[in-house]
Amino acid sequence: MKIPKMMKYSMFIMVVLFVCSSCGRKQKTENTKPDIVFILIDDQAWNVLSKDGRYTFLETPNLDQLSREGLVFENAFVTTSLCSPSRACFMTGCYAHTNGVYINEHRDPDPDVPFLPKVLQEAGYETAFFGKWHMKPGSEPREGFDYWLSFDGQGKYIDPDLNENGREFIEEGYMTDILTDYAVRWMEKPREKPYCLFLWHKAVHGPFTPAPRDSAAFPDAMIPEYENWYDDMEDKPEWIRRGWVYGVHNKPWKESEGKPVPGKIEPRPWDPKHPRMMNYLRAMLAVDDSYGRIKKTLEELETLDNTIIVFGSDNGFFIGAHQRGDKRLMYEESLRIPLMMRYPGMIEAGSSNSEFVLSIDVAPTLIELAGAEIPSEMQGASLVPLLKNEVVDWRKSFLYEYFQEAYAPGFVTISGVRTKKYKYIESPNLPDDINELYDLENDPGEMDNLINSPEYLTIRSEMIAEMEKLKAETGYFDPKVYK
Repeated sequence: MKIPKMMKYSMFIMVVLFVCSSCGRKQKTENTKPDIVFILIDDQAWNVLSKDGRYTFLETPNLDQLSREGLVFENAFVTTSLCSPSRACFMTGCYAHTNGVYINEHRDPDPDVPFLPKVLQEAGYETAFFGKWHMKPGSEPREGFDYWLSFDGQGKYIDPDLNENGREFIEEGYMTDILTDYAVRWMEKPREKPYCLFLWHKAVHGPFTPAPRDSAAFPDAMIPEYENWYDDMEDKPEWIRRGWVYGVHNKPWKESEGKPVPGKIEPRPWDPKHPRMMNYLRAMLAVDDSYGRIKKTLEELETLDNTIIVFGSDNGFFIGAHQRGDKRLMYEESLRIPLMMRYPGMIEAGSSNSEFVLSIDVAPTLIELAGAEIPSEMQGASLVPLLKNEVVDWRKSFLYEYFQEAYAPGFVTISGVRTKKYKYIESPNLPDDINELYDLENDPGEMDNLINSPEYLTIRSEMIAEMEKLKAETGYFDPKVYK
């Protein structure tokens, strides 16, 4: 049968388009270096995925699947529980006192400190950033990225102002979905180099705003109360009670100087349908959808199993623990984070690890996996031995630091140390106030401050000595940025 010329031409065009499309979508399969997708959520508590079992009404099937396909770090922590400093720790592999981003108002990292995207660029990677930056005022592109999509400060959930490679515009829609849309389109573009994509969501930071499609989710749900909601703070430092009574922000904190501070705080009744907390949990649904779309895109590109996926949060969050709804403090709900990794070539599916893993460990880990040399200045440790399930001599303690800032001076400068069993917290600029010591094995809710208990005096001395050792090893100093 003779095929008409026009049909031959149409068939030729279709074949060409198919081949080009296939090449574009599969061109990474022969690359030996893995791609990297680093997803960071804002203010996600460590236990708000449905796999964790606390919020039985919350369904996060995509992220639950990530936990089954990868490695869950059961003891992951940030070294500073605050947006800007914590993000800088992830990017530099260094403590806040080293990387120069001490507080939210002091956001510019020290240019002499190694920077993850720059190191990856030098290793031959294409880099792209989508989301909340919060390490310098403004929304303009930052050095180290080949592609940039971000916004100023916290941004907005609905119809946000965005900056794409210097072009400012308003995008209609919901922030989590928008960032995912742009990330997916960028991933689908043909490229010769391996890439590292940073998808750092605004969600679930306040004002807690779920996607419109999820605004009425969980109509009959009841939020289970935290046992340490009923913390009357009687044995906590006075500055904690003062901030709780008068407010932690600049004006009320200053005006509260010299005012009486109660010896304890009577807990309010627990509200199992608290609207703000409900919206916080509802906002997680779009985060789960986002990861599902990222994974589906990688599957379609046939690059999923040659992609390192990191999922974490910039800090924890109090969803009612200790009668609070913030972070900053050194209690578990504030500094513990969710952290999962997927990389089938190295990580056994469905595995877990209970070693102390820190935010400053992520950068050296990704650099090693990218085949580059880890800068000697980085203070974190590569997690590669843990990814391989090797038996290694790992850290037995870690240092925590938080520096007082003008925005919320009611959270004073604190430093502390955590081991598997104990936690010591001090506020060095308030020598007349009490410090804190907790036995985490017997008091996981940190309700019983043992700082002056005769039975724990030796433990207290040992913890202080361990903290001072860690400070000396990391070059700790207090920048005293709050005047």
